[in-house]
This record gives sequence, structure tokens and C-alpha cells, in this order.
Amino acid sequence: MNQKFYDDLIHRSMTGHQLEDALCQRILTDSQTCLPDRQVELLPLINAAYTVRQHYRGKEVIIHIINNAQNGHCQEDCHYCAQAKSSQADIQEYGLKSDEEMLEEARQAYAKGAFRYCMVYAGRGALPARIKRLSGLIRKIKEEYPCQEICVSTGLVTPEGALELKKAGLDQLNHNLNTSEGFYPRICTTHTFADRLNTLQAARLAGIHLCSGVIVGMGESHNDIIEAAKRLRSLKVESLPVNFLVPIDGNQLSVPQGLTPEFCLKVLCLFRFLNPQAEIRIGAGREIHLRNMEILALYPANSLFLQGYLNTKGSSNARTLQMIKDAGFEIKSDVNIDDLLVETRQPVVSVVEPYLVSTKAAIKDLKDLRPALVVSEVEPLKS
Repeated sequence: MNQKFYDDLIHRSMTGHQLEDALCQRILTDSQTCLPDRQVELLPLINAAYTVRQHYRGKEVIIHIINNAQNGHCQEDCHYCAQAKSSQADIQEYGLKSDEEMLEEARQAYAKGAFRYCMVYAGRGALPARIKRLSGLIRKIKEEYPCQEICVSTGLVTPEGALELKKAGLDQLNHNLNTSEGFYPRICTTHTFADRLNTLQAARLAGIHLCSGVIVGMGESHNDIIEAAKRLRSLKVESLPVNFLVPIDGNQLSVPQGLTPEFCLKVLCLFRFLNPQAEIRIGAGREIHLRNMEILALYPANSLFLQGYLNTKGSSNARTLQMIKDAGFEIKSDVNIDDLLVETRQPVVSVVEPYLVSTKAAIKDLKDLRPALVVSEVEPLKS
């Protein structure tokens, strides 16, 4: 493939031209299965995606930290989720955290360099009582940290609920589309793709920025990935997490399909070309599926999670921060990355951590899930 092909990708992406499905398929296809003159080489593709990323996003990396506000007790059957009613995953269940605990975790997230603090609530959707409580908590966090952005994931939200959250100061509402409309019934049966679209539309009407992305590796086709990427483009999603299915024992979907490091990187590049101005986030599964090629993901993407994911551990904060610094990127934070590295008070870990060579995800324990509390003080868990 000559350089003109990659230059054309850059030009078309930056001038607002949507790539045809056939070209998207070509990007995702394994280069080893193509004829030599049809191969899309990985490094020139990453360089092209980085040109687009740098134009709109510079060299900044946005750090997110997730607060799992409650764990388990969810009536939905999302097949990829350890909290689903259909999952047999061995997670630490607990009820809703207090406002004081959530506020303390917001303080800790800010101190660790998080630009955006993400509060995630299990369940089908947010009833008026939860919206009211969330609104009060958002106001408290904004009073203390007016520059820290807040993202909330609380299932289905009505237009009235979205408007109340906006008035409280919510910056982003997360509700992932996860996959294409046609594939969605194969990963969840307790709500529909249309339900998810309605929540995103309610947030948009309220003036809240959208955080919505995908999970790759659930058995979907390339066409499903392309359709989801284009749907998110049509919604003008501001923050777009690209997750790679995390292998969790006990989940209905526990065996990722087709997730080589090369393929994961090509997916990230495709999402950048199709959503050139968006914040593209390397979501869950980056450590397992990208392995020693993980740093290359920050060339198409400009955002990641620190301190693990909803129910599973990630690599250490020190390793993630050092990776960002070593590649010459900067973090969008009031805290300097060198100060954060000193604060970890531990040597930078070796290139290969035990987590990175595992074929299954490491489940978070209570000290990971509830860092604002001393583990011994946590109440006995109740169902």
C-alpha cells in the first residue's frame, strides 16, 4: 500500500467525509489474509490516525477514574457484565455507597490526576429518588472541585431526569451502545437498543455531553463494529470508550473472539478516522489484549482509565503513568505527572506484570472497590 492511501485517510477524516463500509472493512481485515497490494499495514495506519488525533487533541491524555457506586443486584442480563443477574462471576456485592464515601473518592480521584470522575450505578435505570440524590452529590463535588468533570452512568434516563442532572452540573452521561442494533439482542434481552438511544437523546436534549462507546470481541462481525462506529458518529458523541471484552469467569460472554493486538489497534484507528474530533478512550481490556503493544493505542486514542475498571483490575497506576510519560504525552490534569509518579511510592514495575499474561481478568476486592474505607470497617455484605 503506498503512502497516498494513508494520506487520503487523513484528508477524508479531517474534511468530514465518512469512509465507505468497504474501506472500513479493508482497514479491519487482517493484513496476512489480503493480497499484497490490498494490505493495510499497521504502523502507517497508526501514524495516519495519530495525525488526525494530534490535529484535534494534541498530545494530551485524559485520565478517567471509575467509582463503582454499588456492586451487583442488577436485574439486567447484559451478557458481558459481571453484575448482571445472569452472571455467576465471583464479585463483592454491596449496596449504594454513602454520599460521604463518594465525595471522598472524588477527592482521591482528583489527587491521582483524573480529569473526569465517573460514577457508575448498577440497575435498569435512574428513578426520581436516585436522580435527586445524584444531583445533590454532583453539586457537592462541583463546589469542591469546579474544574473536575463528572460523568455518570446510571442506566436508562428520562428527559426529565437528564434535565435535573444537567442543572446540578453534570458534564457527561455515559450509556454505551456497545454494538450494532442488529447484534444487540444477542448480548442483552432485558432492554433494547432503542432504549439506549432514547437515553442518549434525552441527555443531548438536556445539553449534557454524551459518553458512549462499544465492546469489541463479543462475536460481532466487522460490519457490526463499523455500524456502531458510524452510529456514534451520527450522534456526535463527545467521549467514546472502545472496550475489548474482558474475560471474566462466570459471565455468559467470557471468551473474547478475535482480539489480537493488531486488530485492537486497527479498531482504534478506525474509530479515530470515523470520529476525528471525539475523545477516543482505550477502555477495558487494554492490558490483556494489547499486551506489549499497549502504548501504540495512545496514538489513535487520547484517553484511558486509571486504577482499573468497574469490576476488574488494570495495570498499576505507576506503570500506566510511566507509559504515558515515556511516549512523550502529557496528561490533562491540575497535577503534574512527575509528582504523580513520586506519589505512587513504588518502583516502576517490569514490562510484564502478572495481570498482563493472564488469560482471565483479576477481579477487584473491597480495597479496590471502596478505597475511601478501611476494608475491616466495611459492613458485612448483604444481598
